[in-house]
Amino acid sequence: MSTSSGPPPSDRWRSWFRRRDLAAFQSVAERHWPGAEPVLPRLSRSANHGLLWFGAAAGMAALGTSARSRRAALRGIASLAVASAAINTVGKGAVRRERPILDMVPVMRQLKRQPFTTSFPSGHAASAAAFATGVALESKGWGAVVAPVAVAVAASRVYTGVHYPSDVLAGAALGIGAAFALRGVVPTRGQLPAPGRPPASAPALPAGQDLVVIVNRRSGSATATAGLIRDALPLAEVLECAPADLSGALENAARRGRALGVCGGDGTVNMAAAVAATHSLPLAVFPGGTLNHFAYDLGIETVHDTVTALASGDAVRVDLGRFRPGPQGPGGAHGYFINAFSLGVYPELVRTRERWAPRIGGWPAGVLAAFEALRGERPLTAELQGRKRPLWLLFVGNGMFRRVGPAPGRRHNLADGLLDVRVVHGGRTPGLRLLAAAVAGPLSRSPVHAAVRRRQVRISGLAPGTPYAYDGEVAHSGAELLIDKLPEALTVYCPMRF
Repeated sequence: MSTSSGPPPSDRWRSWFRRRDLAAFQSVAERHWPGAEPVLPRLSRSANHGLLWFGAAAGMAALGTSARSRRAALRGIASLAVASAAINTVGKGAVRRERPILDMVPVMRQLKRQPFTTSFPSGHAASAAAFATGVALESKGWGAVVAPVAVAVAASRVYTGVHYPSDVLAGAALGIGAAFALRGVVPTRGQLPAPGRPPASAPALPAGQDLVVIVNRRSGSATATAGLIRDALPLAEVLECAPADLSGALENAARRGRALGVCGGDGTVNMAAAVAATHSLPLAVFPGGTLNHFAYDLGIETVHDTVTALASGDAVRVDLGRFRPGPQGPGGAHGYFINAFSLGVYPELVRTRERWAPRIGGWPAGVLAAFEALRGERPLTAELQGRKRPLWLLFVGNGMFRRVGPAPGRRHNLADGLLDVRVVHGGRTPGLRLLAAAVAGPLSRSPVHAAVRRRQVRISGLAPGTPYAYDGEVAHSGAELLIDKLPEALTVYCPMRF
């Protein structure tokens, strides 16, 4: 007598799964979905090659009012790229599954151009899930906006008959995994450790009472931000000024208020910081420029952040960079910087960018300025710490800039008492040398690049009139410069949420 054990359990499970998958596909194909017919096929086509998500990222970056929006857009695109790479190199080749038969799908739903790759997993679902997850990891608000669109794109792949439901679920899982894998390499801002910064005593100013805010109306989004400040701080005095009037307005405001407020880019904040430190006043910073490095390094990204700190009196002490002699004008014996001081190609880049920005926009002007600076400049000659050498760039940061993975540098501690000094030596290939310096990062040495930390830097042997840049502003030097720091010289309102 013989017995038959039947197919192995694994085969029975696969058979059962395929039947359920096909049944779900048939259910979607046979059901009428009110309002979906004119929407889902078009949405599915718009997501081809990630075009929908690139457009969404551009819109987020353009419409967003803070750096969080730009970070969310960038992380979304980066997560999509990781997911696409995984799909194309591993996913499609691992399971060579045929596409569903379209006989049961109404013709009006079917795509005009059918995909020719294998069905498992869904690349569209992976890209949608990766983008939405990457966005949400940086910004819950934008994530809530993008998520329904991502779900609709994933559903459209079954609705139009190009994927089985399991293809879509597997693709979505892969996309989510890609976003979290990227986060493991490049942490989100929320994952980063709390910046080291000593707390300071500052008066609580609810509703902005006794606060005078000076707004540079020519800075980035400062004019729009001024309206938000007035709404959030009805008792504050908010004055909009032209760049030429800023110095006098800041000095006048420092004499009348218990705290000094400023809205503008880093150059404007630089001026306010010098005035606030001189008058021993706490500074309230409202990001209103293009880059806002100083505010973002303190965790101040929106008007709400500063308003919250003002209401509670939360503040921190930060170092103030100093160089001597300073630019000509009031207080010209010293110059100050909150972010960085530089010599070499960067000052020329700043001047070119400022010349073109009003005509073509800030970012295109920056690209053009970089090209022109690298093409036309010659290395300057200077004596640095007693040694004469040709230099393409000397960068002195107010605090150590640290990079997280391939992400741009930020400062973990704005009161560390240190200068982040980076030198790109002269040579025939400035572009390659600057790129090597950017990749090498802090505290490194090579034939083309050196990075060290100092408390003081002395530069001599400069040709009089050599341009230098500090916080995006450009001035001209004499034959010598001395750069150091005023430790914890500035008090800044800052939310204690990290």
